Amino acid sequence: MVEVVNRQRTCKVPSRNWSDLGNNILKHIGRDASSATIAFVSNQKIRELNRTFRGIDKPTDVLSFPSGNAGSNLGDVAVSIQTAVVQARQNGLSLEREISQLILHGLLHLCGYNHETDNGEMNRLELQLRRRLKI
Repeated sequence: MVEVVNRQRTCKVPSRNWSDLGNNILKHIGRDASSATIAFVSNQKIRELNRTFRGIDKPTDVLSFPSGNAGSNLGDVAVSIQTAVVQARQNGLSLEREISQLILHGLLHLCGYNHETDNGEMNRLELQLRRRLKI
């Protein structure tokens, strides 16, 4: 089960059932018995998280925090709504679609995929799931 929390006040989040999307993504990657949390955060918060956990002192669009345990909880995904708004405009996408892509990306990281080290495996799967899920 995917829980969604809104921890930002700068942008209105569209009224989409993000929990359902997260659950559907996990189902399509064979992790439907797993749980995760998605937090919508401000640029200030994601910058702080990026600095603390990655040593990069700037905001980013999405960060994943795997739980690191063998249980069913995969961990947490933080999505910067402010960055998503900018990227949606730059990419000619709706905000809803941009957020959907960021959630997919973050959940794939929680499942152990890493586009920086896997010779394109995560990118191929992400594109395949975008088509299948229409995001």
